[in-house]
Amino acid sequence: MKFWSPFLLGLLLATSSLIADEEKKDEGGEKEKAEEKSEPAEENESVTQHTGTFGGEEIQYSATAGTMVIAKREKEPKASMFYVAYTKDGVAKDGVEDPKIRPIVFCFNGGPGSSGVWLHLGGFGPKRVQMTEDGMMPAPPFRLGDNPHSILKVADLVFIDPVSTGYSRSQDEKKANEFHGFRGDLDSMAEFIRLYTTRNGRWLSPKFLAGESYGAFRAAGLADTLHDKFGLYLNGIVLVSGVLSFDTLWGSDLAYVTFLPALCETAAYHKKLSDDLLDDPAARRKAVAEFAKGDYAAALLQGARLDEVTREAVATQVSRFTGIDVEMVKKHDLRISASFLREELLREEGLVLGRFDARVTGRDGNLAGNSPGYDPSYAAVFGPFSATLNDYVRRDLEFESDLVYEILSSRVRPWDYGDAFVGQPINVISQLSSVMSENPNLKVMVNCGYQDLATPFSAIEHSLDHLSIDSSLLENIEYTYYEGGHMMYTIEKSNAEWNADVAKFIEENSGLE
Repeated sequence: MKFWSPFLLGLLLATSSLIADEEKKDEGGEKEKAEEKSEPAEENESVTQHTGTFGGEEIQYSATAGTMVIAKREKEPKASMFYVAYTKDGVAKDGVEDPKIRPIVFCFNGGPGSSGVWLHLGGFGPKRVQMTEDGMMPAPPFRLGDNPHSILKVADLVFIDPVSTGYSRSQDEKKANEFHGFRGDLDSMAEFIRLYTTRNGRWLSPKFLAGESYGAFRAAGLADTLHDKFGLYLNGIVLVSGVLSFDTLWGSDLAYVTFLPALCETAAYHKKLSDDLLDDPAARRKAVAEFAKGDYAAALLQGARLDEVTREAVATQVSRFTGIDVEMVKKHDLRISASFLREELLREEGLVLGRFDARVTGRDGNLAGNSPGYDPSYAAVFGPFSATLNDYVRRDLEFESDLVYEILSSRVRPWDYGDAFVGQPINVISQLSSVMSENPNLKVMVNCGYQDLATPFSAIEHSLDHLSIDSSLLENIEYTYYEGGHMMYTIEKSNAEWNADVAKFIEENSGLE
């Protein structure tokens, strides 16, 4: 779920100078033979039968937990990709069983390095981790319960773990890094979806992607890849707490502009704003958005040439919308980062705020710095999701594996963006623009949490406003907003609203009578 910063990983290979040339050739030949004889990556699956009530309707469904072997191309590294699929039983038309009349949604999270556990056991799946009603961590032992709001009511679901996350592994770990990058990730995920679609007779089903966080970045690139490589056209894409261009998150004045509305919502949640801003949320959101894109952006663009009168006025407004003292705003040159606000907003109470969910607070024992030492909102979900996933897969889904289920894996670092973005910000604006232009029936849904300080809602709004598409296609994009953070679905009320909104989006855009 969080973005891993790339770093250099050194590997020193030593070769003895005492080995003769012929011996080296023999050794190389033996190594080549050994690789030719290597066992294929394993495919394994467990199918179980279940019944659940979703949206007031009782549904019998099959759950398939398994691994599927994929290779981008012949003779390239193979990988065993873990997935959990939920399909409604007895889907028929005119008395003939026909699964293609039911929509299917391929779901995944982000990271890079995250498994699909969050969307799986957080909101869309038939089972859901039991957090407190307002999405906070309960006392252990943790529990899994029914999710009566699951979109399984309207669509079959496939939750995918990218290579090196969950139980997904490369056949040759020495070549696993070929899957750990922008292009390798898209190719492997596209190949999985192609294989699943082919083996399960779903080419004529209405098809959707749902990606969270970097998963939204992946979904945009994946839609384009599926379109170009396989002619696999989609009905819709659901972008949950997503990012499409990294320059909206860090590295430029733009990031301070896109973060400001989420900082404001965070300060409002913690009652650190004036009463007039707290009493009318709609007016507050409109006012901070206009200020961020207007006077604030203009002031930051002027840099050191900003006059003192304007600087004072802008600092006063930033203070008003963030709850940070005006002198502190000026000290930080008008630029209040999310990490600083997380440390500063509740400093007097000895509390720091979460990054993924700024409603969540914690104590890190280090209030002298400008950023928290950890993220209390991630700590609140890691334990419950880890415990319930490991029990559920074995007990309910009857899938056995002694591998560590990599919920958030460091195996994928460093993530390789290759030459795709040399000289430009890392983004998938062109890929999403291309696929929306070539498939004008494609619809995009954007789901945002107000208190998300990892991928703030204004950032993805900015990216979608800058797609290179005909203005008429902007009507194919819709937004929904919820109380909560990056995983707003941990809140009971937000989860119910979110599933209902996504279910409606699927039904309206499936093209089924």
